[in-house]
Amino acid sequence: MKFKQKILVFTGILSFILFLNPIFAQDNEPVKWSFSTEKLDDEYVNLVVKAQIKDHWHLYGQYFGFGGPMPLYFDFNLSDDYKIIDSVIESPAPIIEFDDVFEVEVNFFEHEATFTQKIKTLSGKGFNITGVIEGQACYEDGACMPLNYDFLFEINGGAALDNSQTSEVGAKTPIIVTSNEFDNKESSNNSLLSFFLISFLFGIIGILTPCVFPMIPMTVSFFMQKNEKRSKNIIKALIFGLSITLLYALVGLIVSVTSAGADFTTVLSSHWIPNGIFFVLFVVFAASLFGLFEIVLPSGLANKADKQVDKGGMVAAFFMALTTVIVSFSCTGPIIGALLVKAASGNVLEPLIGMLGFGLGFSLPFTILALVPGMMKKLPKSGGWLNSVKVVMGFVILAFSLKYFSNIDQNYHLGILSRDLYIGIWMIIFIMMGIYLLGKIKFSHDSDVQHVGFFRLIMAMASFIFAIYLFPGLFGANLSGIAGLLPPKSSQQFDLTLTDAGADDNGLCEAPKYSETMHMAYNVNGYFDVKQGIECAKSQNKPVLLYFTGHTCSNCKKMQASIWSDPTINEYFNNKLVMTALYTDEKSVILDEESWFTSSNDGKIKKTLGDVNLDIQVVNFSTKAQPFYVLMSPDGVVLTEPMQYSSNTEEFMEFLKKGIENYENLETVE
Repeated sequence: MKFKQKILVFTGILSFILFLNPIFAQDNEPVKWSFSTEKLDDEYVNLVVKAQIKDHWHLYGQYFGFGGPMPLYFDFNLSDDYKIIDSVIESPAPIIEFDDVFEVEVNFFEHEATFTQKIKTLSGKGFNITGVIEGQACYEDGACMPLNYDFLFEINGGAALDNSQTSEVGAKTPIIVTSNEFDNKESSNNSLLSFFLISFLFGIIGILTPCVFPMIPMTVSFFMQKNEKRSKNIIKALIFGLSITLLYALVGLIVSVTSAGADFTTVLSSHWIPNGIFFVLFVVFAASLFGLFEIVLPSGLANKADKQVDKGGMVAAFFMALTTVIVSFSCTGPIIGALLVKAASGNVLEPLIGMLGFGLGFSLPFTILALVPGMMKKLPKSGGWLNSVKVVMGFVILAFSLKYFSNIDQNYHLGILSRDLYIGIWMIIFIMMGIYLLGKIKFSHDSDVQHVGFFRLIMAMASFIFAIYLFPGLFGANLSGIAGLLPPKSSQQFDLTLTDAGADDNGLCEAPKYSETMHMAYNVNGYFDVKQGIECAKSQNKPVLLYFTGHTCSNCKKMQASIWSDPTINEYFNNKLVMTALYTDEKSVILDEESWFTSSNDGKIKKTLGDVNLDIQVVNFSTKAQPFYVLMSPDGVVLTEPMQYSSNTEEFMEFLKKGIENYENLETVE
């Protein structure tokens, strides 16, 4: 297989990863589980598991011949507190059919099923029974999903339940606030608008590449046919521009729909596998833009579309747009891929908004020139500068690739890519970009730089200035303007900004749990465990500030750089309240089994610190947005409306002052 073909296959795999929308993407839980207990007598209890199966899905049963699909299996964690009696009983009787694929008879359930396991209690005190349900559910057309679900039963020694009583067990959450009537404002609108504008800009940049710019005269001439009325040519030009926009928007829509599954974006932003894939993809995109290889679509697609153009008519304008998109892909592919990778790990709407912006930016110059062909004379001539645009994009994408490696490093506490090392690599990249713009570095397909033009000089100066801006960050400077793109300040290895100005050790009641892997920034003292923070606040008679955050949360880092670094706010954090940072994406801390609980929100067992923190936020405050600040009393009274992202120091100070004042008034009333 030739190298270009390998790249084509690689691109196909990327498309599969990002665009594939299996049937269960619309509802990634085809089976809903509920759990209850039924007391039989003083010794025996039934553990009852009910499965609600979505329409058009079926759940395989436990008992059928070897060689078929994965059967249902209940794995109980045995203990000295109880004994399993016989096997799990199924009801109603399963449907039995011959499976043509596996060539065996299989048992399965539709709509609902109940599974009952009898146990004998061996302990007079309360205890828990935990385990895992494993199995497989399949859609009617053959698409299947593996099942893996943790369960928990609470057994109170057989004394708390009578024969008719059943209850969903373990449905609870660590804290319940007593006042949370506030407007749940979302800050996504501004970020979506920003992403749209950035994507629009990238669409315009896509025009200025060697695969696209030379196509402009040929494309525009299609709309200047003298044998047709001017009005008809204008309509065709508008159809052409609209078609390009909609083609890109369609790609974004597919990714948005694929990303709509519960917690999909959380997994993309925190798990090492997607972040590792994205890091490699960005490096590959950069290599492509540097001219190492080309990412191309099959030429047959362009040929087929081009044949439709030859037939003329209004429909030809659409196929002209399709041909333009396909032919330009070797240059725009890396840009589109980079935007989609970024979008897929953010807001669910970002892929659609991003591709809509890119398509509009990409189509607008074509459309304007088709409507006003006289402007063609003012366009610059094709030349080596076109390839320079690609290479500059390569430098930028290479820099952004570090963001995904940093996500892995922060989420799994590897300690490889510290903030100062990250900044140092960025400095090298942008210094090299400046040197390249001055013509001192040459890539394949580059022309010799005979002289440095004004715009090229300005770009080179901007690269060097940005590198100079980064330099203080090596020693701990905030770099507030780009803080969201950098590792957190707490990962800085060499920090000259650290002082002893914060509260001393007496500001905390005891050493914070999990401080080996999690750290506060900007001299702030606090806890990482909600119970520990609340207990300390109670003992010190202070309000507690719950700060819901994430290792990969860009806005959290931006807000820290602009707000936490303020001395007055720092003083409030350390002396007038108890700061408790709750990382909702912390997966490395597995809680003790006695701390596990079944969420009242989704019915799942929460085992990791991140899952517990996210459940606290969702159940009590009905949002997953970060950063999210809640100022409350130790007994759970929300003191003022919670606050989300803001770069306004005065606004945040008012939030703190109002909450603390309300707490003091609350104490006076009591």
